[in-house]
Amino acid sequence: MKLATAAEMREIDRRAIEEFGIPGLVLMENAGGAVARAAERLWRERGSEGTLLVLCGPGNNGGDGLVVARHLHNRGLPVRVLLFAAADSLRGDAATNYRLAQAFGVALAERPRPQALAGHLAAAGLIVDALLGTGLTGPVRGEIAQVVERVNRSPVPVVAVDIPSGVNSETGAILGVAVRADLTITFGLPKVGLYCYPGRTCCGEIEVADISLPRSLLGDPALRTELVTPKLAAAGLPVRFPDMHKANAGRLLIIAGSPGMTGAAALAANAAVRAGAGLVYLAIPEGLNAVLEQKCTEPITLPQAQTAEGALSVQAAEPLLAQAAGCDAVVLGPGLGRHPETAALVQRLVTQAKQPLVVDADALNALSSRAELLAARRAPTVITPHPGELSRLLGVSVEAIQSDRVGAARRAASDLHCTAILKGAGTVCATWDGQAYLNPTGNHGLASGGTGDVLAGMLGAFLAGGSDPLDAAISAVYYHGRAADLYDEELAARSLAAGDLLDYLPRALREAEAP
Repeated sequence: MKLATAAEMREIDRRAIEEFGIPGLVLMENAGGAVARAAERLWRERGSEGTLLVLCGPGNNGGDGLVVARHLHNRGLPVRVLLFAAADSLRGDAATNYRLAQAFGVALAERPRPQALAGHLAAAGLIVDALLGTGLTGPVRGEIAQVVERVNRSPVPVVAVDIPSGVNSETGAILGVAVRADLTITFGLPKVGLYCYPGRTCCGEIEVADISLPRSLLGDPALRTELVTPKLAAAGLPVRFPDMHKANAGRLLIIAGSPGMTGAAALAANAAVRAGAGLVYLAIPEGLNAVLEQKCTEPITLPQAQTAEGALSVQAAEPLLAQAAGCDAVVLGPGLGRHPETAALVQRLVTQAKQPLVVDADALNALSSRAELLAARRAPTVITPHPGELSRLLGVSVEAIQSDRVGAARRAASDLHCTAILKGAGTVCATWDGQAYLNPTGNHGLASGGTGDVLAGMLGAFLAGGSDPLDAAISAVYYHGRAADLYDEELAARSLAAGDLLDYLPRALREAEAP
């Protein structure tokens, strides 16, 4: 499903009006009507008591709210509009709808005093937030900020018009304060910020309303951000055939592990098996072989030369490159540790391996000062950083990355000429040419050590099975999160351990087979 920024949505609106001849008033009428239907539905579900209170700001979002109020009033429902602007300051379609609301007899109050606002909120059975729209870029201040804070203290449900007021429509940032909605009705296309944290926490349920924008505009290839859907995730999985055997189901080499970090190696290898890899080779420091043969029964362990401290030695480079040459993909990094020799090994493997490569965890740290080695690779590369790892790769702060996760993932993919997976709430997959995909699955249970190792193993399995890097990234991230969601539905996300994902991954992947 395509996602749009505020600027992209304005361009779609402009073209609909100028090229297709759809009046702006018609689009606003359709938008307000859709919100009115949703508001009435929620109001009745919650007991049909109290006023339907519509809070309107000075722009087109407020104009949408005035249409909402008129529709609800025309159905005989108890509606009141509070306008937080001077009526004579309204322009264009918003001004027209203010005059229509007056003509229809909608109860309107302009710039209510704080005491009156408190009374209206106390009498409300549902609040419609039409204060600020998608064009907001600066902090919410003054009167509107106070209104938002009062709304958030109210116990009644809130329906947001297009986007909760105070949420940045492009990054999901909270611009000072933001309305916490129970339901957001967005128009034409979902806005990118609705699916980016922390803004996602303010949206509640999200519904997309058809307001009669031309389909050709909504599907414009120039729109470069998408929400991952079940259909898209399933389409990216490797193709399976009835006559497959282990050799053509994908041969995967995983290079992982160090003293104290055998779990990372085992989780990645066992996840790759669960994700469908035909043969999984697990290359580890030789001193860890005995314990990993206990932890991994299906993967084939390959003990390698190690340092005096038990980490992988640079002397393992030639055997590993030879092993990689007979495989379809390589995963490099889970639990490798940060020994200088291991870092040198990573840099050599990244430079010389010719297979599709997943660079994860400590392998990313080994490249933090040599990121140009990633950019110089000619074979497909997928990186899987969390914000701290990406901060070191790009030389920017974690705060800068988190303030615009989609932009940061795009930059990483472009600068390093790879497919980038920026992990975290609302994981982003981005390509070097600017395409970005936001993942909707997963929950706070994934904030647990080892879950990233499971993702790396899944990703390697899909690459080895023949998926291209972007398809493999989208599918791995989606079904990784879906496994966590299935665990939460049956047990509780709070109790999720990384190993639990291995048991729920087959259930998640089974959904891809559903007709």
